[in-house]
Amino acid sequence: MPFVQPEDLIKYGMIPEFIGRLPILATLDDLSLEALARILTEPRNALVKQYKKLFEMEGVSLRFTEESLQAIARDALKRKSGARGLRAILESVMLDIMYDIPSMHGIRECVINEEVIHRKGAPLYLYENQVGYA
Repeated sequence: MPFVQPEDLIKYGMIPEFIGRLPILATLDDLSLEALARILTEPRNALVKQYKKLFEMEGVSLRFTEESLQAIARDALKRKSGARGLRAILESVMLDIMYDIPSMHGIRECVINEEVIHRKGAPLYLYENQVGYA
């Protein structure tokens, strides 16, 4: 559908008065798995960066494995929700974790892996008194 015409939108059910207010018609391709994964981390206000800031306010470092980011992107592709669906997926995964973190003392890092995204495991919590933690 690379060449959408105003007549196509009328057939779809839009009224001509509305279509007349659209000066340019553009079609877009679906986002790829790689593009969705990049959207999670690369923009200035990327979702992963927002969650990291929220965790920093509790004194906890948040880390997502590459596999977890790929799993989130795959879920968005499967739901056909595009980039907007990434927030819903992340929110459903992170809600309970964000609620529990303030009451867990001594945590310095929270690692989210693919099992957490698929609800098959808990995050890996690293405590400040663990050997090897700097």
